[in-house]
Amino acid sequence: MRALIYHGPGKKAWEEVPKPQLIDDGDAIVRVDAVTICGTDLHILKGDVPAVTDGRILGHEAVGTVEAVGPGVRTVKPGDQVLVSCITACGRCRFCRESRYGQCLGGGGWILGHKIDGTQAEYVRVPFADTSVHPLPAGVPAQDVLMLADILPTGYEVGVLNGAVGPGDVVAVVGAGPIGLAAIMGARLFSPSHVIAIDLADSRLEAAKEFGADITINNSREDALSAVRDLTDGLGADVTVEAVGVPEAFELTVALARPGGRIANIGVHGAPAALHLEEQWIRDITITTGLVDTFSTPTLLRLLSGGQLDAGRFITHHFTLDEFPTAYDVFADAAHTGALKVVLTR
Repeated sequence: MRALIYHGPGKKAWEEVPKPQLIDDGDAIVRVDAVTICGTDLHILKGDVPAVTDGRILGHEAVGTVEAVGPGVRTVKPGDQVLVSCITACGRCRFCRESRYGQCLGGGGWILGHKIDGTQAEYVRVPFADTSVHPLPAGVPAQDVLMLADILPTGYEVGVLNGAVGPGDVVAVVGAGPIGLAAIMGARLFSPSHVIAIDLADSRLEAAKEFGADITINNSREDALSAVRDLTDGLGADVTVEAVGVPEAFELTVALARPGGRIANIGVHGAPAALHLEEQWIRDITITTGLVDTFSTPTLLRLLSGGQLDAGRFITHHFTLDEFPTAYDVFADAAHTGALKVVLTR
């Protein structure tokens, strides 16, 4: 089969590699029908995730068809169409029993495209299939379900739920890329009074309006801190969400929060960021971090099936699997291409 192989920082190639085989009783081999690229993949290519080694197949999001299962698999069978979650779960360890699947101690967590070969390939081996894939709901386009592999549960869990968004809150999201837009879409489910999107690119701010932001700030031209305080009688936002992964964005996200506010970091950081405790210790703020656990995926699938989530809105570009190099170029240059999520299909 062919797959996208990581060869060190800045190097990748669409190459011929052996097709994956069943190894453990709980494995499934899934034929990849649709796959996407994540901002985390770009961080890997920058060298921000040193655990990813030369020769690794990238990718951790896919929709596909089960081709084979190990003797221990009970919930899916060959021929089933499934969502391959970005997180795998052994289902037995301490953290899995707490629904913290991202911290799985039994060999799961974020392993696809990280510690084992991933989904940006014609086939993928998925460990712990019973707890790590989800049957596709009837009547929903597969490419829409693909958005629930990572970005929607990430924005919802690590941004909205960690930030404890509630009715009437003012929510400020720093970064209007795909993850920030997912946080905006998820926040709207909880009836905030305002959702503010902050970004450097006008194209992404325009997208943020479509996803539910009622106020947008381009912080290359405007003082975001002053604008948010003007809106909130000088206090700051109830909930602030960092969805970029650079020090300046984190520091702005902290500054935007009111006393007693909640600050939810989603961004993948590859460099240290300053936390000015000499200013913040007295302000009663709460800062959360997190890797997505995907415990919300069944809920989001129901919302998608019921028409309450427009996941297809994320998709801006389509490619075939053989066009992976071009798709990466388009996704990485989103400021000029307008790319949110790219989908590659057979």
